Amino acid sequence: MPLKTFIREFGNISNKSPGRKGNHRRGRSHIAPEAASSSSSSSSSTLSLAGSSTPIIEQGQWANLPPELLLDIIQRVETKEICWPGRRDVVACASVCKSWREITKEIVKTPEQCGFFTFPISLKQPGPRDAPIQCFIRRERETSTYRLHLGLSPALSGDLSKQLLVAKRVRRATCTDFMIYLKGDDFSKSSNDYIGKLRSNFLGSKFNIFESQPQYDSTAQSSPRSRWKTYLKSVPPKVPRISLNTASISYELNVLRTKGPRRLKCIMYSIPVSSLEEGGTARTPTAFANFPDEDPSPPVDSKGKKPRMGFNSTVCGKPPKSVQSTALALKNKAPRWHEQLQCWCLNFKGRVTVASVKNFQLVAAAEPGHNIAVVEQDKVILQFGKIGKDIFTMDYRYPLSAFQAFAICLSSFGTKPVCE
Repeated sequence: MPLKTFIREFGNISNKSPGRKGNHRRGRSHIAPEAASSSSSSSSSTLSLAGSSTPIIEQGQWANLPPELLLDIIQRVETKEICWPGRRDVVACASVCKSWREITKEIVKTPEQCGFFTFPISLKQPGPRDAPIQCFIRRERETSTYRLHLGLSPALSGDLSKQLLVAKRVRRATCTDFMIYLKGDDFSKSSNDYIGKLRSNFLGSKFNIFESQPQYDSTAQSSPRSRWKTYLKSVPPKVPRISLNTASISYELNVLRTKGPRRLKCIMYSIPVSSLEEGGTARTPTAFANFPDEDPSPPVDSKGKKPRMGFNSTVCGKPPKSVQSTALALKNKAPRWHEQLQCWCLNFKGRVTVASVKNFQLVAAAEPGHNIAVVEQDKVILQFGKIGKDIFTMDYRYPLSAFQAFAICLSSFGTKPVCE
């Protein structure tokens, strides 16, 4: 059987599953969630028996293929489809059954290695080192919604643009929150698509980036009846979640009201400064789970109560001083004054076409004690700029992830009277 016919056959099988209804529009599909992609297959099902904590997995006919043949098939599909919407075929391979998914996860590389997005966790993994990943943000003023798409621009990508993340702006009495989701179907904090948020202070000059992480309690075990209800509803069980403060953003105050671009500085607590040194690496999560080196259990005070989360705190408290001293610092690249144009200019290499106070480029703020090469210090890690009405470009690279870059760009929206 030809490879193309074989892929089309099992792709049609996976498309008939209940979890894939309504996702047939070209270019508008979302990255399949980690939990949903394995449970939406029609050729494998999981059944938990009453009184037993071990699920029974029923594999379909596709699970009986020889591992060597299966490995060759998925490698060919992964090599051929390098962009969306064709990348959906790789996700379809992972949705066939458990054995297909395990082999697909071993073959698929991280964005740092290949520069492609495949699974949802790719949005929290560092970008490539050589060339930036080019995206654009569409702002919807009526609904206070911001959508991150993969592509050069709406004019060039059109309907083939891949939606990556969605943010909802929520104004509160003392702050403003940008709630970030994988999809824009449910804008509640209890949604399974909620992955983090950006919170500002009252003046809009300081921001904190919070990442949502599941909190597992080893002492709490679900009853057989609850597991049976979960199976009947075909939805993953609700897991308590906590928010971790992974970065802070501050805009320099402009009390004298001098003309010029905004000045901002970012402290990335989850990225060590050693990641930019020769041979350094950044944290690369493999699933939406807890941080590997941190205890997610929130601290309790002397009265046994959990602290409330304010602007300058998180459920897990502020990062320790040892983490703050070794965290990566980013600063905006200083523009130069153009005498003929009579304006401040930055070289965006054609990616920004409209002058705006929101435009910026971020580079590493290295200190003399840091062993970072001059080439790495001059390399633009994140750039953001305006190309049309409510359309902005966002290009990022290692060591930032798409989630972190999107959150930093969201901080540029909104009025900042004390910073302009």
